Amino acid sequence: MMPVIRPARADEYDEIARVWMNSWASTGIEAASDALLEKLRARVRTEVTNGWSLHVADDGGAIAAMLALHLPDNYLDQLFVAPEYQARSLGRMLLAFTRRQLPDEIWLRCVRENEKAWRWYEREGFVFEKETADPITGRVMKYYRWKRQA
Repeated sequence: MMPVIRPARADEYDEIARVWMNSWASTGIEAASDALLEKLRARVRTEVTNGWSLHVADDGGAIAAMLALHLPDNYLDQLFVAPEYQARSLGRMLLAFTRRQLPDEIWLRCVRENEKAWRWYEREGFVFEKETADPITGRVMKYYRWKRQA
């Protein structure tokens, strides 16, 4: 049975941060650590306060993935699938959900080193727009946009 996408609950924020960290670590770009986990825990709370629409893929009580959207800006901010759930079309399911929330246009940023992710977005119809260094992390970010075809 496929996980169910539903709004995240506040009591799940720490577990969402753990899923985010483990998925990010699975890219090989940054190692999982207590410091990273604390940073992501704080970020989840801050971003929800600042307007994130935060969803999870719930697999019978286990969080299989997290999806963070900023609806007023048509922005897909974060989409991370737990390593043990990767390669099961869960990302595609979350992207389909995102397209229902933002039917006309979606933009996102992807770390340049995360080639697996940005190549996937390209296959899913997102068009590369530009690259720029993030002023906070210094990482080069690739910007992508998807627009509904008329």
